[in-house]
Amino acid sequence: MQEIQQVEINNIETLHKEFISGNPFPYVVIDNFLDSTLALSLSHNFPAMENMDVFYKGLNERKGEHSNFDSLTPDFTLLKEKLNSPKLIRQIEEITGIKDLFTLDDRYGRGLHQGGNNSFLDTHIDYNLHPILKKQRQLNLIIFLNENWEKEWGGCLQFSNTNRTEVVASIIPKFNTAVIFICNSISYHGYDLIQCPPEVTRKSFYNYYFTEPGKHLIFHDTVFQTTGHDSWLRKVTIITKEFLKNAIKKSMYYFGLNKLLK
Repeated sequence: MQEIQQVEINNIETLHKEFISGNPFPYVVIDNFLDSTLALSLSHNFPAMENMDVFYKGLNERKGEHSNFDSLTPDFTLLKEKLNSPKLIRQIEEITGIKDLFTLDDRYGRGLHQGGNNSFLDTHIDYNLHPILKKQRQLNLIIFLNENWEKEWGGCLQFSNTNRTEVVASIIPKFNTAVIFICNSISYHGYDLIQCPPEVTRKSFYNYYFTEPGKHLIFHDTVFQTTGHDSWLRKVTIITKEFLKNAIKKSMYYFGLNKLLK
């Protein structure tokens, strides 16, 4: 059985300092996160783009998503189990300072993302409450599984300032690198347009960490935001689309129709 490379205890304090000092919001980057053999297995057995469960091809995103682990090699389930282990969760709590974390085993809690040439993900904040189980999303963990990525291809994970006028941090999706970042009302992120060879894709494993919800927290879905570079027409289109989408999903959430979102 492959083992996830554990975060060394003597590194916890350093990683914690890096996390809380992250700009524009708390985050930390951890290189060589997995055992190299496991990481290579996941990369080589990643589902082909045409076999992904869902494809998003809209105004604000173009990517594939997959959450049916039964159709994949056992190493994907192994990784899911390791990311949910009490030991790793305890280490993530120590790194982030967020206590009582847990994971949820559905497409809203873990899975795969993939993007090829012309893939992109516009600046957004994530949903704050699980739409079915109503738990509060606190952290995103992303592990990049694409080998030999070139910076010139784009696809960098980008963190923007509160006004979305500037990309403050840009993280190249290097193989076997993990990024842990806060999920809140100002954690604006996305990735820039990918321009890569046709046989190459940006591959990632996502795992989210939750807590019991705070009081008076009001549900919202993913919210794509405008940036300073958008035309006025694009800004109006995005604002209108996101207002209507969130109004509908919020109504479903509070009127007991949230199970339709599965």
